[in-house]
Parts: sequence; structure tokens; C-alpha cells
Amino acid sequence: MTTDTKVRARPAAVLLTPSAEARIASLMSKAPEGSVGVKLSTPRRGCSGLAYSVDYVAEAKPFDEKIDTTGGTLYIDGASVLYLVGSTMDWVEDDFTAGFTFNNPNAKGACGCGESFTV
Repeated sequence: MTTDTKVRARPAAVLLTPSAEARIASLMSKAPEGSVGVKLSTPRRGCSGLAYSVDYVAEAKPFDEKIDTTGGTLYIDGASVLYLVGSTMDWVEDDFTAGFTFNNPNAKGACGCGESFTV
């Protein structure tokens, strides 16, 4: 008896809007030599405990989550994945500010300035 098993692709931990993907493409077009992508992490800082950080990365770590986009690769720090699962990452630009924004269903609170969050 032959059993066909279908392996379902695992959904990405973080969804990226087209605007976020375009910004990653823009960043990668100006990336320092040796960069393999950009990395999203949640270092401990700010009034609420965790913050979002996006930086160039020269190599992926074994437990990093890898999300391939049309403009480049987004890595998510392995230790940060649990804080970010189900989030949407967007790039927002207006007359006064520009930056990545996050709709994170895991965040239980944020500081008044919006720079950090708690889970």
C-alpha cells in the first residue's frame, strides 16, 4: 500500500506588507558588502522591556527564521520568534517620520512613545 503524504509549507512567522518588502529591497540595494539580508530582533530595552530592531546581517545563525522576499531576505532572530509569531511588519512613511511598524498580537502593552513593548 502506497501512502502519499503531502507536506504543507509552514507559514512565515511574520507577514510582510508589500511596502515592507519594498523597503527591504531598497535596504539590500545599499547594503554593505557581505550582507546576506536584514535581521529583525527584539532586544531588551525601553520602558516596556522589548524593542524592535532591524539591522544588516552578514550570516544567518542556525535558529534564525528565514523569510525570502522579492527584494532580499529577512531573518528573524531565533530567540525573538516566539515574541513575533503572527505579527505583520509594515513600512510607513509620511512627511515627518519613516520606519517599520509592527502589528504584534503577542504584545500585551507598549510604552507611551511606542518604542518598546511587553509580552
